[in-house]
Amino acid sequence: MIVHLINPSDNSFGTAVITPRWLFVLAAATPRSMGDPTLVDESIEQLDPETIHAGDIVGISVHTGNALRGYEVGKLAHERGATVVYGGIHATLFPEEPFEYGAADVVVKGDGDIAWGQVLRDIQAGCAGRIYDGGKIEGDDFLAARWDLMQTDKYMWASVQTIRGCPKHCSFCSVWRTDGQKPRQRSFEKVIDEIIDLRRLGFRFIALADDNFYPVTLTDLRLAREQNNAEKLESLLAIRAERFSLMAELAKLPKDMVFFTQITMESAEDTEYLDAMRRANIKGALVGVEAVTPEGLKAVFKDFNYSGDRLVQQLQTFREHGVHVLGSFIFGLPTDKPSTFGATVELALKAGVTFAQFVMMTPFPGTVDFGRWEKEQAENPEMVGDIPITRYWLIPTAIRPKMFTPHPSMSSDEIRERTQGVWDRFYDLSAVWKRSACTPTLRARVAFVLLSKLYRQMYAGTGISTDSARRKKAKSSARWIARQTRKIFQSKPMPELIYPTWEPRAKVRPQLTQVQISNRI
Repeated sequence: MIVHLINPSDNSFGTAVITPRWLFVLAAATPRSMGDPTLVDESIEQLDPETIHAGDIVGISVHTGNALRGYEVGKLAHERGATVVYGGIHATLFPEEPFEYGAADVVVKGDGDIAWGQVLRDIQAGCAGRIYDGGKIEGDDFLAARWDLMQTDKYMWASVQTIRGCPKHCSFCSVWRTDGQKPRQRSFEKVIDEIIDLRRLGFRFIALADDNFYPVTLTDLRLAREQNNAEKLESLLAIRAERFSLMAELAKLPKDMVFFTQITMESAEDTEYLDAMRRANIKGALVGVEAVTPEGLKAVFKDFNYSGDRLVQQLQTFREHGVHVLGSFIFGLPTDKPSTFGATVELALKAGVTFAQFVMMTPFPGTVDFGRWEKEQAENPEMVGDIPITRYWLIPTAIRPKMFTPHPSMSSDEIRERTQGVWDRFYDLSAVWKRSACTPTLRARVAFVLLSKLYRQMYAGTGISTDSARRKKAKSSARWIARQTRKIFQSKPMPELIYPTWEPRAKVRPQLTQVQISNRI
């Protein structure tokens, strides 16, 4: 019996930018008595069906974007006599769907760090259940990944998770519903140890793969104090102190290390936090800008962001404190107009955003937007073949629409074409070269240009185009760029790097004083 873990994908580029962390975490959760699992990341290379045999166990993690391919892999594995187990955010939201479409034997909802091992033991004992609920485990139970099983020459960036959950409630995001609004934080000692594992292997570029690296805002602290909620304030202060402890330890790591994460726009108001990120070599962050108008922000429940010139100032604050922004923008909101597209790219350029992604509005399962849309479709459902549009991920990609919800003033094709135009303008070679001046060396500038073009090809060229020939050309171009870019990101292993000796944790973690927090507010 062999345990297989498969990350399904329709697009294989030979090289991946960031490691799919779940693959290596579940490898760590696999009981050693069952041997090392076989890992397949289809973003690198497609699964070879001949590697699966009767009696094997195949674990497949699916999100909405790769669910259909995941079901194809599951059916293939089932036909070859394997026991098929599904997990991931999509299986958590639709636990019955893998049984209907993916030949599932077992489905795991929620966190798999603990549940996966139990599933394997039950299958081996012949007493497996149908659906397991891994729940939301605490940070101390997060597993370090089995990086020793990774193909180190196939990835540019490794990934480490420090926290799960997000206290926000953006209408387009499902994280706060699936991972919870209570931040579940991993101890900084475990995070640092895992990062050292990766640097010893030769990775100096690390993505801190968190739902929100900035889980406690100054506003949160102020409100807790105004409400005289001592218990909540104490909890928030402890989370914040742990963040600063982590960044202080990151700052002690080899200076050639570079970190990237994901945070909310509110962190721009907390310059002390940004300065700690800079000292920790957290060079960049994905920031959800989403919309550049007050109406657009209100539409996505994100009116805690600024718009217009105040937004430009906020974005520039990140750069002034040494944190480069990958801005995320959404097109196709009901408040959008044809002029919104040009205004958005102009703002991104004016604000000095280093990287940007421009995505078309998609109602993802588990979000407020999806729930609203599903109710609207209930009385008179739109169909594509025999599949309702509200189950768009089950529609074959060749005939799947690019947008699913009608816009009050623009057609889907117009939104797609205008979105493509924004990508083209922002990633024009002259604009990319100008932005690359933020890097310290010529080699770094070349890497910046290659990574920018790769990002453009992988996420716009293969995703927005409706022409299959253009998509095929974009994939071919992305494969070539990926190979060249990976060479630049390769680093010399540091097996001599020493792990710190950690002091036992005190029962009460250090917290900021009232005087300190008053000064910050």
